[in-house]
Amino acid sequence: MQFSASQIALLINGKVDGNPDVAVGSFGKIEEAINGQLAFLANPKYEEHLYTTGASIIIVNETQEIKQTINATLIRVPDAYTAFAALLSKYQEIVAQQMTGIQEPSYISKNATLGEKIFIGAFAYIGENVKVGNNSKIFPGTFLGDNVTIGNNSVLHPGVKIYHDCVIGNNVTIHAGSVVGSDGFGFAPQADGSFKKVPQIGNVVVEDFVEIGANATIDRATIGSTFIKSGAKLDNLIQIAHNVEVGNNTVIAAQSGVSGSTKIGNNVMIGGQAGIVGHLQIADGSKINAQSGVTKSIKTPNSAVTGSPAFDYTSTLRSQSVSRRLPDLEKRLKELEEMIKQLLAEKV
Repeated sequence: MQFSASQIALLINGKVDGNPDVAVGSFGKIEEAINGQLAFLANPKYEEHLYTTGASIIIVNETQEIKQTINATLIRVPDAYTAFAALLSKYQEIVAQQMTGIQEPSYISKNATLGEKIFIGAFAYIGENVKVGNNSKIFPGTFLGDNVTIGNNSVLHPGVKIYHDCVIGNNVTIHAGSVVGSDGFGFAPQADGSFKKVPQIGNVVVEDFVEIGANATIDRATIGSTFIKSGAKLDNLIQIAHNVEVGNNTVIAAQSGVSGSTKIGNNVMIGGQAGIVGHLQIADGSKINAQSGVTKSIKTPNSAVTGSPAFDYTSTLRSQSVSRRLPDLEKRLKELEEMIKQLLAEKV
């Protein structure tokens, strides 16, 4: 597909600086782009590539100054990075609209309800009473268990597994290999030292505009629901245990784990490899640094913690600073002790 500079400017509310009729058919990084590609410049440290790139069109900030001759057509916008992201989203929508129909072989239950303009890839399994909304895309090898609901405009990439009774909202993206609705880790210890499985009869509810990365696992509730609230973004390789609630617009980076029944508030940011124990409350706006181990509830909104066990971010940095200076402080302490001994000896 080819798009002209004027068409692209219309999509992202930009202003063309150069030839409005020049067209591109693909994207490229500004330092590597070739003729016929579109690039963007948001970070000033890459400005030198503005004058050497082969890109035909470049999205730039409206404040960008031109210090040398350039060959590309510019599209000026208030925020180049945001505009480029919006353009990629539009491009994906256009591509997705062209992908419709049901590939064979695939299994679709006779009482499943399928919306309009959907795509179901080969080797997909659609169970009893499943509902798939309009414009949703179910890629090859996906499994939808009985009574699963998929909203409108949602995308399930190859190999996604949605267990029975789970609910996926509108405009949700789940990447390859993720599992939603597997059993929570519930086992009752017995007198003989063995463990008896506690049936997990709840489900998972993923609300609208959520994105879940590849190979993430979200456990179904023991009773009730595990919730991923609207706008939340989960990275790859994340474990969400049973009865957890992840709040609106909360983001969790890769390899993090949240134990059972913990309630994470809205607009929380959790760094990679962080671990949160069960039955905690994480206040709105909290920031949990990478590799932190959270063992107590965070009750104050917009606070930041780091370390294991996690502690107030600023206090932890001070402690780390002191720890690095301990050898020097030990030396100074010994010197002070010697001075005191000499002063005491002189008095005698």
